[in-house]
Amino acid sequence: MKNIFLLLFMCLCLTSYANISTNKNLKTSMTTAKDSVLRHVVIFKFKPEATKQQIKTIEKAFSALPSKIAQIMDYEWGLNNSPEGLSKGFTHCFFVTFKNEEDRAIYLPHPDHKAFVSLLTPVLEDVFVLDYWSN
Repeated sequence: MKNIFLLLFMCLCLTSYANISTNKNLKTSMTTAKDSVLRHVVIFKFKPEATKQQIKTIEKAFSALPSKIAQIMDYEWGLNNSPEGLSKGFTHCFFVTFKNEEDRAIYLPHPDHKAFVSLLTPVLEDVFVLDYWSN
């Protein structure tokens, strides 16, 4: 009888430990999601005939969007400098950060964003867009 109680006690302890561990992982997961931000990554390949001045105009116009669209939480951009030779002609990378999907949903059809896209389209050969939640 003692062995049965001991076995039951051990099972109860293991079950309690598993619940505590699961709750700790759930709490960590919830914190990560809460602290996570939505990144909107946009990478451009310009047409060969695009002039340096046209490209500078695009850089300035994209960089002006955070001051025009309140939902943009953060913004950064840079030029490719990878030595691997795998860029496939893509030269410009832009990160636009949002707090949530609702802010991104406001940004995409925003008149200032649409005006930027209209400016960009004549000199753009290709674009690659990827959105993700940061970890």
